[in-house]
Amino acid sequence: MAASAGRLLRLRAAGAEGPWRRLRGAGMPRGFLQSASACGAAAQRRQVAHFTFQPDAEPVEYGQTQKMNLFQAVTSALDNSLAKDPTAVIFGEDVAFGGVFRCTVGLRDKYGKDRVFNTPLCEQGIVGFGIGIAVTGATAIAEIQFADYIFPAFDQIVNEAAKYRYRSGDLFNCGSLTIRSPWGCVGHGALYHSQSPEAFFAHCPGIKVVVPRSPFQAKGLLLSCIEDKNPCIFFEPKILYRAAVEQVPVEPYNIPLSQAEVIQEGSDVTLVAWGTQVHVIREVAAMAQEKLGVSCEVIDLRTILPWDVDTVCKSVIKTGRLLVSHEAPLTGGFASEISSTVQEECFLNLEAPISRVCGYDTPFPHIFEPFYIPDKWKCYDALRKMINY
Repeated sequence: MAASAGRLLRLRAAGAEGPWRRLRGAGMPRGFLQSASACGAAAQRRQVAHFTFQPDAEPVEYGQTQKMNLFQAVTSALDNSLAKDPTAVIFGEDVAFGGVFRCTVGLRDKYGKDRVFNTPLCEQGIVGFGIGIAVTGATAIAEIQFADYIFPAFDQIVNEAAKYRYRSGDLFNCGSLTIRSPWGCVGHGALYHSQSPEAFFAHCPGIKVVVPRSPFQAKGLLLSCIEDKNPCIFFEPKILYRAAVEQVPVEPYNIPLSQAEVIQEGSDVTLVAWGTQVHVIREVAAMAQEKLGVSCEVIDLRTILPWDVDTVCKSVIKTGRLLVSHEAPLTGGFASEISSTVQEECFLNLEAPISRVCGYDTPFPHIFEPFYIPDKWKCYDALRKMINY
């Protein structure tokens, strides 16, 4: 009954105007997504409910670039993979029609129904099918329509995909499996379309977990996941699908996994986040510099498992302070793992207790989402307390 109710809630989100219209950019409330393109110097910024997306500098080392939002960057990566690897297949709920967020639009027409195809509404079956394809040596790219619905596939991911190589003594593996899934808050997703479940999988050796912050990062990291020799889960911040726009190379390129990126160097506080929350802490860093004269080092973790301990610890040794922020609930969130590791490795360098600014230990709310998310004001308040400690 619970599963049936969940399916009904999914279908009800469609409304009267077409499937999933409310959860796509076309159906977002008019005031939710605001373009700042008319604001002169801020032409490249896009203002969203609780953060401002700021694109990185245009990459020059990968050839011709094209303006893409995040879902288009994902499409480009998938297109590159299908073109390069004749064994690659893409499958999931509604992917043949382009997917609910349009990430696979046009790919079935280009590569055929045998390489891009729909599946039943059965997440356990989708991942199990993907494991079987990967074991044969082919490249399997599975889509779970929302990260909130990945849990029926939990057993297949944790007990099969993650352990396949180990249990066979490396005689067999499903390392060519990549699982994509829209992730994180979106402004109106409520309980079943806003969750950030990365910490569940961070406890599972044998898989890799990746979350990008931008279109450029999404394409490079997704291609690295697809080509990696281990099963990967690639969580895509759904609020950025249309809100994030920047120049992205047309040709394939790779961004290394398990390497965090120092986006901004600083000397007083280290700020760590991933996905959408990176843009929140970038604003916090600017506020801290302007209001407090505090220099913040901003780090995008990018890969949750295995995470880049060295880059984070090197930064904390320099700054003496650490703030970690994520949308998922506080208790058992991945900020806890980062905090415990840093206090073990950098204890004598810490000038203040490590701060975690996260979601509350409650189900993700609907109308109270603005109060639930760890916005820049919560992060700034925590940073100010660390400085005054």
